[in-house]
Amino acid sequence: MIYAFLADGFEEVEALAVIDVCRRAGLEVTTVSIMPTEVVEGAHGVKVIADTLFSTGDYADADMLFLPGGMPGAQNLNDCEPLCQAIMQHYKAGKPLAAICAAPMVYGNLGILAGKDVTCYPGFEKFLTGANYTAALTEQDGLFFTGKGPAAALQLGYDIVTHFCGAEMADTLKAGMMYNDL
Repeated sequence: MIYAFLADGFEEVEALAVIDVCRRAGLEVTTVSIMPTEVVEGAHGVKVIADTLFSTGDYADADMLFLPGGMPGAQNLNDCEPLCQAIMQHYKAGKPLAAICAAPMVYGNLGILAGKDVTCYPGFEKFLTGANYTAALTEQDGLFFTGKGPAAALQLGYDIVTHFCGAEMADTLKAGMMYNDL
């Protein structure tokens, strides 16, 4: 189970492209609103109905936690103490974490990126405490999967699929989605 956490101001492309790629691969992805309602409004006014509210789960069954970027969405995620506690439990259990754009700052502010190669939206590297900022489109270092911004969303999804389902599945999705034609 992958949990994708949504907060008002999330970047729609980053969230939905990663979720879509993962679901195409057969991975179970549940969207979770950290807001008081299941309706979450993206940074560009697109409203999404999350599968569940944060308060209804404990996330112990998570295989991965995913944080989309966007502002103020990433800051809203960063400010959600219960989410930060769930992230730390997940991290201490040795399970993978993914974030894109501004959202890697949440992991950086928690102090769990030290020594890791990571990427994020330019300007947010100052929040990646102790990390090696690479500016790459995507990075995977150990259990951390990070993406630079909206244009990295499909590739981040393929990186996650490769981790859980193998490179052959990711390559099949890339071909079917005409990613290789870019």
